[in-house]
Amino acid sequence: MTLQDERVEPALPARARRPAAGRGRRRTSIGRLWSSTAGKKIAMAASGAILLLYVVAHMLSNLKVFISPASIDAYAVWLRRLFDGLLGYEGFVWVVRLVLLAAVLLHATAAYQLARRARAARPVGYRRRPKVQAGYAVRTMRWGGVILAFFVVYHLLDLTTGHVNPHGVHGEVYRNVVASFQRWYIALFYALAVCSLGLHIRHGLWSALQSLGAMTAARQRAAKLTALVVAIAITAGFLSVPFAVVTGILK
Repeated sequence: MTLQDERVEPALPARARRPAAGRGRRRTSIGRLWSSTAGKKIAMAASGAILLLYVVAHMLSNLKVFISPASIDAYAVWLRRLFDGLLGYEGFVWVVRLVLLAAVLLHATAAYQLARRARAARPVGYRRRPKVQAGYAVRTMRWGGVILAFFVVYHLLDLTTGHVNPHGVHGEVYRNVVASFQRWYIALFYALAVCSLGLHIRHGLWSALQSLGAMTAARQRAAKLTALVVAIAITAGFLSVPFAVVTGILK
């Protein structure tokens, strides 16, 4: 064995034992899942499902205004007393609010990071975008999210805290709703936000159904129709309340 061999031979295992840069910390299973594109899509779909369930429940509860003022007022009291022995008065409502806040943050973060990855994977933009990307719902997802964010803040100040509501009496849900939508510009803003929500639901639900697995042409048509029907039903349900107030059906 030559002197050169003696120098090289012991150096190899030492170099092999040396940890590679950036490998000092091992990610947890959740961390690895979140760092992957598939994990972000799963997080976006799961948070979107939570938000969709809440939207459906909220829309159905709004329709109680058509039963009677006492019906929706009593529902608000029941909701705040739900599990009050365990969580205290309004405890359940605050749990729901925290879950929704976490879902919104997770949904928005995953969407933003997925969009950045898509742009990074396509540094040179297409000269002409595919037709599916030019759809109105896809192109308005970002601005629809901004409109919804502003609307949620105002909606809370209007019908939750009552600070900007003309009636603004805690517990008198029916009167607060009517007083709010009697202002045509608020009804118009509400309609704009709800239409943005409908487009968001249509595109998001269609994307989620499409990612479930291999889609035949028939399944794609069924998924598109399902997303469209759900979006229209939710939009119509929400819009029915301000429409009834503006037209004088609800007074």
